[in-house]
Amino acid sequence: MIERLLAAESALEAGDLDAAERIYDQVAAADPHNAIAVVGLARVAHRRGRDDDARELAERALSIDPDEAAATRLLAELTAEGPEEPAPLPAPAARPSTLNRLTAWLRSLLRRRA
Repeated sequence: MIERLLAAESALEAGDLDAAERIYDQVAAADPHNAIAVVGLARVAHRRGRDDDARELAERALSIDPDEAAATRLLAELTAEGPEEPAPLPAPAARPSTLNRLTAWLRSLLRRRA
């Protein structure tokens, strides 16, 4: 499962929203209690400008895991942005650190579940 989540994150960071959404959706369908996949879907919705969907999905992720930091950050960002356009993608140089943080976060989550 972690490989699928990493693939979805890579696709999202590369701007391939269709692939990211497809993978996150597959993970969420296989494990409806996977808050990481649900917040991934929320991030895709936000990038597509569907902020109402993004907010709903982020809240769903928090109902699954109240400590889901990415969902909390996204909700804060959506609240701060209001009805404006989604935030632009980070510069390419910033992307590897995001993937590294996600990898470390996913590993810690898996250790907690074990």
